[in-house]
Amino acid sequence: MPRSRYHILGRSPHFLTATINHWLPIFTRPETVNIVLDSWRYLQRESDFKLYGYVILENHLHLIASSENLGRDMQRFKSYTAKEIIAYLEQRQSAKILEMLALFKRSHKIESTYQVWEEGNHPQIIETEAVMCQKMEYIHHNPVKRGYVDKPEHWRYSSARNYAGLEGLIEVTRVW
Repeated sequence: MPRSRYHILGRSPHFLTATINHWLPIFTRPETVNIVLDSWRYLQRESDFKLYGYVILENHLHLIASSENLGRDMQRFKSYTAKEIIAYLEQRQSAKILEMLALFKRSHKIESTYQVWEEGNHPQIIETEAVMCQKMEYIHHNPVKRGYVDKPEHWRYSSARNYAGLEGLIEVTRVW
């Protein structure tokens, strides 16, 4: 994970946050959310990436995940999703949002025109079941606290659906 003072330790599950640059509302369309889900599905298939829980909101996401090299997998995730999101926005001719992603790009990001993600993931290791439950509750109640839904499982872009016995949008590992 470039330019982060946070470190991922071993194969333990970690709570991570990924924020869209300048908190821009990128995930307001199913197509952009599907880019995230497709990337996680790829990592689940091709790596030992385990997704325990997640929530995707309009400008950031939280997840609990583990893998043999979670730092590398998160870097791959951000790189792929950034390229795909930019391609989608260009195809849709979303000039204003692209202009903002260019405007808010950090000056040291000389290899690209746009910056989709803020730097870092702020990983927090989860070493106990109590911490896992606390982080999962935080993730699942995020849309409720924002007033978007009354119950966590009502938010389509969350693993709360999986844990409530409903069909989720992506498979999650429910045993840790």
